[in-house]
Parts: sequence; C-alpha cells; structure tokens
Amino acid sequence: MESPAIPVPLDPREQPILENLLRTRDALLLIKRDKSSYVKSRDVLPLYEEVVAEVEKLNSVRKEQDRRLIHNRLDYILDDCFQLISLLFLTVGKNNEAPAVYSLATTIQRLLDHLEEAGFYSSKDLKSITKTLESTRETLERGRNTYSPALLTLLESRLEQCEQSLAKLQKGLAVLAPPLAQTHETLVSILRSTSAVNTRSKFSASEVNALREQLKKIENTSKDGNFVDEEGNVLAGQDDLKSLIHRCWRWTEIVLEREGKIDARFQEQYERLLEIRNQLDRLSVTQAWSLRETDLFVYQRKLDRIDEARVNGNFVDAEGQPADLHAQRTLLYLIRRSYAYIYALLISSEPVSEALLPVYNQLQTLRRCLIEVKESGGVANSRELYPYSMKLNSIDNMRVDGKFYVGPDIPEGQGSVNNLLAECYDLVWELRAAVVDEGDES
Repeated sequence: MESPAIPVPLDPREQPILENLLRTRDALLLIKRDKSSYVKSRDVLPLYEEVVAEVEKLNSVRKEQDRRLIHNRLDYILDDCFQLISLLFLTVGKNNEAPAVYSLATTIQRLLDHLEEAGFYSSKDLKSITKTLESTRETLERGRNTYSPALLTLLESRLEQCEQSLAKLQKGLAVLAPPLAQTHETLVSILRSTSAVNTRSKFSASEVNALREQLKKIENTSKDGNFVDEEGNVLAGQDDLKSLIHRCWRWTEIVLEREGKIDARFQEQYERLLEIRNQLDRLSVTQAWSLRETDLFVYQRKLDRIDEARVNGNFVDAEGQPADLHAQRTLLYLIRRSYAYIYALLISSEPVSEALLPVYNQLQTLRRCLIEVKESGGVANSRELYPYSMKLNSIDNMRVDGKFYVGPDIPEGQGSVNNLLAECYDLVWELRAAVVDEGDES
C-alpha cells in the first residue's frame, strides 16, 4: 500500500524554507542513526534553533492564508523535524522541556482519533491520557519564558486539539449509570481480547469461546432484556451497553469463522502491521535497557503512512476495493495497539540522558532488590548487605565533585540519579540498623 501523494508548496516563498528544513531533517536523522556515541544536548539545540527560525519565516509567509489549507510537503517535513527534536530531547533527558512535548502530543491525538473511530474505550484509557495531558500542559507553562512563541503556539494548538477530543470521549462514557461502568469495562476488555486472539500466530478458538461465556453471564444479569437497578428502574446508558454486547457477539462470531486468517488482499498490510506491533511489544519489555527514544520515530512514521493511506477511513486493495469488516477491524486494531505501545513507551521515558541510563538502570535494579529484602523480613546479619554496599560504593566512586561525567560531559539527569543513589543508601542503612537493633534487644 503506497502512502498518499503529498503536494509540493504552491507559494514560491515556501520553497527556500522547505530546502532549509530538509537539510535540518537530514542532520537530525544522522544524529538519530549514529549509535557509536551518546546524543548530547549541544548537538540537538542548534538544530532546534534552526527549525524554530524556519517556523517563524513560515508564519510570516502564511499569516494571511487560510490555516485549513491542505498540508503540503513542507508541513510534513516540519512535522518530521519537530518529531525528531522531541525524541532527541527525551534521549538526552530533557523530558521536562517544552520541545519534548511534541511527539507525545501527536501520539495522543492519533490514539484519541482511533479510540473515537473504534467506538469503544475504557475509563482507564481516558484517565491515563487525562493525567498525561495535565502533566504536558505543566511542562508547556514552565517553558513560557524560555522557548520561542512560535513553538509554544504550535504545542498549545496540539494540546487543545487533544483536550477537545478527550472531552468528547469522556462525554460518551458519562451517559453510563455507575452500576453499568464495570460491565462496560468488561465488554471493552472482551472486544480487545478477541482482537488479540485474532492476531496471534496460533489461533485459539477455546479462548474466544471463553470470552463468549463471559458475554452470556453479562446478558444473564439483565431482567426482561433490560439492565435495571435494585428498584427495577432501567439504568441510564443501557442502550449503549446493549449495542456493545451485540458488537461483542458479532465480532467473536466473525473471528471464530475466520480463525485468524485475513483476506489475502490485505495480507501484506497485515504482516507489516503485525511486525510493527510485535517489535513495539518487545521494546516495551526491554525498554529500560535497550530503548533509545529516537528509535520510535521509524515506527511512528510507518504507522502514520499506513493510517493516512486509507480512503474515507477504509483500507483498500490494489484495485481500490475496500476491506471487509474482519480485515478492516483487524488492521485498525493493530494500528491502535501500536500507537498505544508508543504512548506507553513515551510516558515511561525517564528524565535521564542515555549516557547515564546504564548507571540509572543499575540503581533501579539495586533499589528493587533492597525493597524486596526489606519486605521479606530484612537480613540476618550485616554481612549480607556487603554486596549491596560494594555496588553502591562503586557507583558512588564514579562521581567527581558530586557529578557523573561521561568523558568531559555532564549529562542531563544528575538529580534523578543522585536521588536514586541516596535512596539506595537509605535502604541499606535501614536494613543495617534493623540488624543492630535486634542484636541489642537480644
């Protein structure tokens, strides 16, 4: 499936801006691809300044144009630049700086669009996104006096769009009476679980049938076809719930009929999306040790291009014929799941430069071990704490004047690493003190 054709800029004044942004994007991609050394802030900031300068020129050119005009190639290249800068800011540990917000905001918007299109979502989905948007807006406000108004205006627009989409989805759940909320969550889970089984390498009819048994139990809680309260009054939102139940029955039937086999016309798109989903799934497991945030750019772009190639929302084959319901829902599920993985990876990114991540991850592991020791009753004697103390001392000795250096550089995230180191020392001290206290008592 080819990506849709992207028009070139019509205004000749935009051409030099496009050429400058193409050069900047190439420079950003070079940094992204270079795995031989750590990304440094001083490599990223000049390129950020270049992009902002071009945005200001573009705003001047377009100030009298209709903002709703179709995006041309310049807009797509500009988006690439901001995505890369955003991910590079995360890579160097500048998570709490305004430019880092861009990639998360665009991912949230994609995810919200897909949740609305799917027509089903849980309150948990929306709670997480609400919390993230609140945090993102705080980051934006902190950058008011630091970053370019051109960038802040762009980010403000993105966040407002996300907040409007979120409010619309929240309104959709607000119609449900509280007693129906948990049932609704279960139905959403059934739909998603069915889609997950549908995309596994080995199809399991028994799992789908088990989900259908859950549906029967839910239907059995109704009285005369209605969901009612203790007084027999029909609960608000039951029509939406009934519609979702019907959808669950229909989808499980279709999945059982197809046994995990997609229409051959869409096999190529299916395999591409399945590979993206599986790679992101693996990244979510090994994130702390293997993820460089800029790696997400490739996945974002692949998903965006597949998503944008749809015609009136439909996936189409080589002849332009739309997909059947099974193929359409299967492909949409894979796209939505992939965007959800990217969202989860972005919000769990630590505000620590990749140069310091090996130390940070070691301390995270050490902290978890010490907490487990504490929760399991502590140690029998102080000698059992030697391995932990030795490891902490070896990490502590890496500091020079209280700072962790990598070569001549002082990477971002010093505060996070030092706080974690101090927490580990406190845990060792507590465990050692508990042994001493027990010895005194005996």
